[in-house]
Amino acid sequence: MLFIISESNYAPFNIATEEFILRNIAEDVFLIYINAPSIIIGKHQNTLSEINSEYVNEHKIPVVRRLTGGGAVFHDLGNLNFSFIVTDEKEKAISFQKYTAPILDVLNSLGVKAYLEGRNDLLIDGMKFSGNAKAVLMGRVIQHGTVMFDSKIEELTKALKANPLKFKDKAVKSVRSRVTTVNQHLDEPVKMEEFIRLLQKRVKQQYPDLQEYRFSEAEKQGIQKLCDEKYDRWSWNYSESPAYSNHRGMRSNAGTIEVYFEVKRGKIEGIRFFGDYFGQEDSAELEAKLTGVEHNEEVLRKLLSELKVERYFGDVDTEELLKMMF
Repeated sequence: MLFIISESNYAPFNIATEEFILRNIAEDVFLIYINAPSIIIGKHQNTLSEINSEYVNEHKIPVVRRLTGGGAVFHDLGNLNFSFIVTDEKEKAISFQKYTAPILDVLNSLGVKAYLEGRNDLLIDGMKFSGNAKAVLMGRVIQHGTVMFDSKIEELTKALKANPLKFKDKAVKSVRSRVTTVNQHLDEPVKMEEFIRLLQKRVKQQYPDLQEYRFSEAEKQGIQKLCDEKYDRWSWNYSESPAYSNHRGMRSNAGTIEVYFEVKRGKIEGIRFFGDYFGQEDSAELEAKLTGVEHNEEVLRKLLSELKVERYFGDVDTEELLKMMF
């Protein structure tokens, strides 16, 4: 396994780095990067509904769409990002335990009782300090996450919108009260560099062949090209906001799911799904299969059952999805 620390703090470049590794480096990789203030959007999310556009534009904060599902996160120089990009047949299910274990082990060794809860969150005393996302792409597994080490939570709350669906049936409403930073729970603050060193040591215990690696100039140019052509472009990061006349959403075990669709002459003319869900298949495939289908409950029930909707969204069933569409 290769251990890479990015030399860049520019979010579009670092997100491009992950795809470049997927496509061009055959070895397993453990990647670390730290971004200047930026917002990273999940692959299936409607960007404009997740961000405070006025604040983001005023402060010139880059907004970047990643390759994996899950929710929007705010990065700054006090936030550590880690990414495992591996060929691992056993890890193709959406489980987050294996590659969050090094983070938890290091924190517990420092006296912080951190743990994995829910689908993909790492918590301390019931407060989130790390969100994680995962996908199987190009035959490989990518699992990455954040560690809010010494982040500015006030900036996070100003930059992101809180989706009401996320708080349905929950007593706690504010983003501020649900998140924390690692350094708040340490008896003595630890510098980011020291935490990275401890994390590298822990990963090497799991992967004894771990070796440090630096990108060649040609590889850096390849990453920059991908950044310029994709991750630094509005067309990828925002795309067009849906203008469909029907919009509904729900909170499920799979996360938040929203659907925008247009029905004309009894048929679905266009449909888009958004949310912080994780699936093993791209929900764009489901959208294509539903387009042109009769907007009839029985017809859709049969089709959705045959298509196995859990492949696209995770822990959600046909009836739940059907309720959103009628």
